[in-house]
Amino acid sequence: MDDFGADDEHLIRGAVAALLGLEPDLEVVAETGRGDEVAAAVAAHDPDVAVLDIDMPGADGLTVAEDLAAAGARCAVCILTSFGRPGYPRRAMAAGVRGFVAKDAPTQELATAIRKVHGGGRYLDAELAATAMAAGDNPLTEREREILRLTGAGTETARIATLLHLSEGTVRNYLSTAMSKLGEPSRFAAVRAAQEMGWI
Repeated sequence: MDDFGADDEHLIRGAVAALLGLEPDLEVVAETGRGDEVAAAVAAHDPDVAVLDIDMPGADGLTVAEDLAAAGARCAVCILTSFGRPGYPRRAMAAGVRGFVAKDAPTQELATAIRKVHGGGRYLDAELAATAMAAGDNPLTEREREILRLTGAGTETARIATLLHLSEGTVRNYLSTAMSKLGEPSRFAAVRAAQEMGWI
């Protein structure tokens, strides 16, 4: 089975590729350290499974997974991450990801996850699943998440309004609603809380 790895940490990416290469039925056919290079690499190498990190320059692994699904890529996606934020597994599954494994898991667990998702199944690290279930559902709407992401990137309210074709008052209303839902006193505290939960 052909696998593709994307992780911004060169040492981790190389170690994972080397360890997976010891498995007789797994072969790493390509690697990259940037999320915005994944689609081209997947198109060029046509792997059975793409193993992606969440936090990469260029594009995060969840966005890459969504883009691969939208483009009709045939490969299954497995997320390998050090971020155990409760919202990430739910976001990953919603993005079409079939596996979610913590970076501190044994190599054999990742190999098992790759085999399972290649066979059409799902694999979710038990501890990450328990954390996600305990955290509950994300209370934010897609628009609220989008506005919080832009706010977290330092985008001013007026610019957000222009980008999203909304009035500034509507943007402020979305921010106020998000702050209320998250129980936070400021837009920046709401951004931080949503990031810590893995909701944005």
